[in-house]
Order: sequence, then C-alpha cells, then structure tokens
Amino acid sequence: VGGRDFDESKFNRATQALRQVGSSFKPYVYTAAIDNGATPDDVVLDAPVTFPSASGPYVPHNYDGRFEGNITLRRALAQSRNIPALKVAQSVGIDKVIEYTRKFGITSPLPAVLPLALGAADITLYEQTSAFTTFPNDGVRVTPRYIRKVVDYDGRVLEENYPEVHDVISQSTARIMTSLLREVVEHGTGFTASKLKHPLAGKTGTTNDFTDAWFVGFSPSITCGV
Repeated sequence: VGGRDFDESKFNRATQALRQVGSSFKPYVYTAAIDNGATPDDVVLDAPVTFPSASGPYVPHNYDGRFEGNITLRRALAQSRNIPALKVAQSVGIDKVIEYTRKFGITSPLPAVLPLALGAADITLYEQTSAFTTFPNDGVRVTPRYIRKVVDYDGRVLEENYPEVHDVISQSTARIMTSLLREVVEHGTGFTASKLKHPLAGKTGTTNDFTDAWFVGFSPSITCGV
C-alpha cells in the first residue's frame, strides 16, 4: 500500500520510499553463508567483540544488551542476534554478501562496510518483498508486476504478462533458509505472526526507536512486506 490518499500525497511509499532495512537484511548474510558451506547447526560465539574499521574501532551490541555465548546459526537468526550476524558476514566477506543481495534483485546502493550486515542500508519495500519471494519459490525470484492479464467483455485475452523469473540460489539453500525463517515466526522475533494460524516464515527488522519497523514474510503462495 503506497499511501492513504492520493490527493493528500502522490508519493508511493511502497515503491519509492527508501527506508533503512535493519535486521530484515540478515537473511542475505545467512544465505551467502549457507550457500558457501555453512549449516544451520554451525555454532557462532555471541559475545562482546570489536571490529577494526576505517573510522576507528566498531563495537556493536545486541538489541537487548545481552550475550548468549555459543549459539547455532538457526538460533542466531531466529532471535536476530547482531554479533553473530556480523561474524558470519565477516567470515563470508561483505563483498560476497552484496553480490548475493544483487542476485536477489536489490538495486539500491549498498555500502561495502560490515554494519551492512545489520541493515545499514536504505531499500524500498517493493525490492525487499520481491527479493523474499526467492525463499518459498525454491530459489527462483519472480519480478512483481501490476497487471497479469487484460480481457474484454467476451473473455478474449487482450494482453497477458507472463512471470519474469530469475534463478537466484539452489533449491537446497532456499529450503534451508525457508526453514530458518520459519523458526523466526515459530520461536523468534516474528512470533506474533504465528497467531495467524497459517504456515508462515519471514524476518523482522527494526531501526533505532522504531523509526523503521519491518516484517517481510511469506506463506507457500503469498509474499508480503510491511
């Protein structure tokens, strides 16, 4: 939904607003890791850490200010732990993460810095939702389109737009990621969505003071971003 009233504002917030994605970016980090040999049961240390950067030491924190010690990648993503996401991104390489994000169809500018792993980038809701269709679709991304088909009064097809699809990741990686994102809804930060009583998966994302708050999720047939 692009806005409440076209007379009030012509600005389409769904397709034109670049918003900071926060942790809804993390699935790209974990996809790059899984696609390059990591497994959901690999263990990463959630503990205080300092990363060197061009502007000086970078000392990240988890949103709750706590550390969980050794945890699996599955739990790290479900609970949206920041330190593990940064460590995974560092091990894969931030350039590799960006390379995967581009495969997912994200065209917005992405800074090649480690905080990108936590969503320090501005992306449109349209791009992010389109990208997430890859996971339930066995690794194939479908480009969104407004009009599927136009028929006349007698049912004759005047125009038909067929889906434009792109191979992004392997079926195996897509299914593993779908399982991890299912965990987000069942036991993690997206637990509220489980009340809908549908098979859902997805990822939350929030920036400081909830300036931006995301949920991008999917069932087997519909992908939706908020």
